[in-house]
Amino acid sequence: MKLVSAAEMRELDRKAIEEYGIPGIVLMENAGAGSVDFLVEELGDPSGSAVVIFVGPGNNGGDGLVMARHLHQLGARVQIFYLIDPQRLTGDAACNYQIVSRLRLAHSVTDTAEKLDHARAEITALHGVTPVWALVDALFGTGLSREIGGHFLHCITLINRLRETLPAPVCAVDIASGIGSDDGRVLGGCVRADYTATYGLAKPGHVLQAGLENSGRLRVIDITIPNRAAEGDTPGKELLTRQSMAALLKPRSPLSHKGSHGHLLVVAGSTGKTGAAILCARGALRCGTGLVSLAVPRTLNPIFETTLSEAMTITLPASQHAPGYDDHGVITSALAGKTALVLGPGLTTGEETARLVRSLYREVELPMVIDADGLNILATAPELLQQQPPAARILTPHPGEMARLLGCSSAEIQADRLGAVARLAGVAGLFCVLKGAGTVIGGPDGRAAINSSGNAGMAGGGMGDVLAGLIGGLLAQGYSPWDACRLGVFVHGAAADQLAGERHYGYLASEVAEAVPGMLTELGRRTSNRGGKVCSGQKIS
Repeated sequence: MKLVSAAEMRELDRKAIEEYGIPGIVLMENAGAGSVDFLVEELGDPSGSAVVIFVGPGNNGGDGLVMARHLHQLGARVQIFYLIDPQRLTGDAACNYQIVSRLRLAHSVTDTAEKLDHARAEITALHGVTPVWALVDALFGTGLSREIGGHFLHCITLINRLRETLPAPVCAVDIASGIGSDDGRVLGGCVRADYTATYGLAKPGHVLQAGLENSGRLRVIDITIPNRAAEGDTPGKELLTRQSMAALLKPRSPLSHKGSHGHLLVVAGSTGKTGAAILCARGALRCGTGLVSLAVPRTLNPIFETTLSEAMTITLPASQHAPGYDDHGVITSALAGKTALVLGPGLTTGEETARLVRSLYREVELPMVIDADGLNILATAPELLQQQPPAARILTPHPGEMARLLGCSSAEIQADRLGAVARLAGVAGLFCVLKGAGTVIGGPDGRAAINSSGNAGMAGGGMGDVLAGLIGGLLAQGYSPWDACRLGVFVHGAAADQLAGERHYGYLASEVAEAVPGMLTELGRRTSNRGGKVCSGQKIS
């Protein structure tokens, strides 16, 4: 599913109006009517119920007024609260205000905190007589770029309180007011929506940061902007969905064998952190990699031999507690016949290990995933990230590791996850996977993707090790770095979503790895049945 920034959406609107001759008021009509259809599908018939609509100063308010008309036609008792003097509305929003005025729908101008407090009492009393079917947030759309304050912020607080006390569901028009469209940041305060009807295309703010938990169920409304208007040469952003990821799966020949599906080498693990290497190898095996070998210190080899029956081990004779540079020759010899390398899970950052990591990063002519301590080592040698590596490099940091790589704070990373990924991926042809809620993937050509799978139950040790193995295993099987990142991230989260259906949290990283084959099977079925409506992830329809 394609994602667009606020500026890109404005350009699409402009093209539709100026280049294709579709009047703006037609786009607004389609937006409001589509929003009502979405709500009726979700909430049922509004006839005889009350609907409260909060109208802001721009076209977002105009969309809300279109909704008011259509809900009135369906028999709802509509109550409109204007956050500005409606005479100040302009353009298509002003036109819809004139129509609504002639319908004589109940309305009030609530342009102060005191008036909003009175509105709260009025709505509560209304609910006692006619139950409120929905609260509509038509305050601010995707163009909001400043902090919200004054009576607008007071209104956001009011909507959130009414949502809890009435109770009544909230539908946001285009995006929950107060959420940054491009980055999901909260701009002073934000509406907690149960449903969001967005127009034309989804925006990054719907699936990043606060937008992820405050958008509710998201529906993209087709407002008839021509598909050709969205075509362009600039790198795009996308939301990973089951449908799009199913299309990436490669078919397997009935004549295939273990040599047909790659051989992954994993350099990982140290005393006290053997689990990281084991989980990484398990992730690779469970995504169908033909062969997996681990290069491990000689003293730790018995642990791997007895724990992973399906993996092979390569003993590093000079390494006792962690892989070190003295075994550089053994590892480079072991690369013969391998198709990808994973470097880093559970390695530690000792000087000899760091020397080995820097050398392998610089020299190995195979696609490579660098994770965990491998990233921490690279962060101490930023000059390496400025050099063009001999093959693709995929970095998989969490926000803390990303902050070390970019020399800033975790808070700065989280404030602009897309921007952080673009900064790192733009260096020397790197691919970057920034883990966390709404994992962000970036490519060296400027492409970006945001994941829609995964859940809070994944907040546990070892999840990233499994992901590194998954991506490495897909690389080894011949997937491109971009496809390996996208498919690995999505499948990892979707496997955890299956487990979360049985228990919200408390499942283990090893159990996520075990659930991967089932998820791949489910995606494989979708490749043979792509017709009809497909729900994208947990909350997007």
